[in-house]
Amino acid sequence: MTDGIICPRCTFETVGTLATSPVPGVWDVLQCHRCLYSWRTTEPARRTSRTAYPAQFRMSAEDIDNAIEVPSIPPLRTPDERGA
Repeated sequence: MTDGIICPRCTFETVGTLATSPVPGVWDVLQCHRCLYSWRTTEPARRTSRTAYPAQFRMSAEDIDNAIEVPSIPPLRTPDERGA
């Protein structure tokens, strides 16, 4: 867990580290444990800070609880279907 960091999208306080740069201290990829939003720490404030995150993309716990199911990824097409 990453202490003191909140999710820019939903303000959840449980954020984990998905990846860390091979050069220590350069960047981390973080992910919210509630809405699954992910961001790299080197991205601009509009992606990493709640106050700068675009209002139209912000989410609340209620938004997440009432969200429709995320569609599944369709199966890959065969070479014949791709015209290859």
